[in-house]
Amino acid sequence: MSSSTFSFECQTRCGQTGARAGIFQTPHGPVHTPRFMPVGTLANVKTVTPAQLKTTGAEMVLANTYHLHLQPGDDIVAEAGGLHRFMAWDGPMLTDSGGFQVFSLSQIRTITEAGVSFRSPRDGRLIDISPEISIEIQNRLGADVIMAFDECPPYPASREAVAAATDRTFRWLKRCTATHQRSDQALFGIVQGGVFLDLRQRAAKELVDLDLPGYAIGGVSVGEPPELIEQIVRATTPLLPETKPRYLMGVGTYREMAQAIAAGIDLFDCVIPTRLARHGSALVGGDRWNLKNARFRRDYAPLDSTCGCYTCQNFSRAYLCHLIHAKELLAFTLLSIHNITELVGFTQKIRRAIIHNRFAEDFGHWLQTPQAEGSGT
Repeated sequence: MSSSTFSFECQTRCGQTGARAGIFQTPHGPVHTPRFMPVGTLANVKTVTPAQLKTTGAEMVLANTYHLHLQPGDDIVAEAGGLHRFMAWDGPMLTDSGGFQVFSLSQIRTITEAGVSFRSPRDGRLIDISPEISIEIQNRLGADVIMAFDECPPYPASREAVAAATDRTFRWLKRCTATHQRSDQALFGIVQGGVFLDLRQRAAKELVDLDLPGYAIGGVSVGEPPELIEQIVRATTPLLPETKPRYLMGVGTYREMAQAIAAGIDLFDCVIPTRLARHGSALVGGDRWNLKNARFRRDYAPLDSTCGCYTCQNFSRAYLCHLIHAKELLAFTLLSIHNITELVGFTQKIRRAIIHNRFAEDFGHWLQTPQAEGSGT
């Protein structure tokens, strides 16, 4: 189901790459692309309030259908007025389908054409999720963008297994579109296919024929090396419509985002900024800094003198080091604020560079060499 409340406008294209700057309009406001989206798994971005999240430049937030179905339950979220009201976030939101979590976190009991049956990791009860149930849950949650229920094969997996999962994902997508009932929610399809480029390309062409409001590339960043991720994205993205937003799921490192933007990707999500924060690490200038290190104990400089976030404007590296060693929860909040600001800001800088036709010049080092990617950023 498409709706006039959603639109995507490509404002500028890079002259040397496939990068583009655009605006994705949603019922809860615009998303200026390319853009990194923080992950709020259980209707909150860990340790950060919605007001603090606004200061990071985040425009769109992701929540998790699987986890919210288990706790507190999508019926409770619906009774509260939907996700936006429940978590006091008035900006655009996206919910994933739960497919990745079902296949990666749960003790799977059965995968059939009907759907998936699994044991809840919380209480052991048997839960059934089908394409229809996933969409019904997401309709109740009420995010602006919802995702089709897909089968995400692991890496590595045989070509036969990946082909079967890819075909089933497309059949499930057609059931998702038949079930989806809310015109104020945009249903995105997901391109699967593992590391097999011909399967990816076939899946992309099949999805495009359904004329969906947006398209995602899923099943990447599940253990395969970065060079394979780049190959998948470069081979798949050009097949997706230029008039629709393109979303690369689960990717949020500097290099991978820059390379994907060069291929024409618009949206990203990843738990990296908050996960690193909970481990006492900060993203600074393309590197990861472990603030637990003794070298920061008497370092009274701002975390990043070039960053305008609340953390960098008010606190020193020494103070952050102290909070981490003292196991103070404030450390997680301050580092999360900075890390989210850093990754959102990275995509904002790329957007400005695209508009001024400087993307290839200013960010070429991220496209060509690993740089700080040795530390995973």
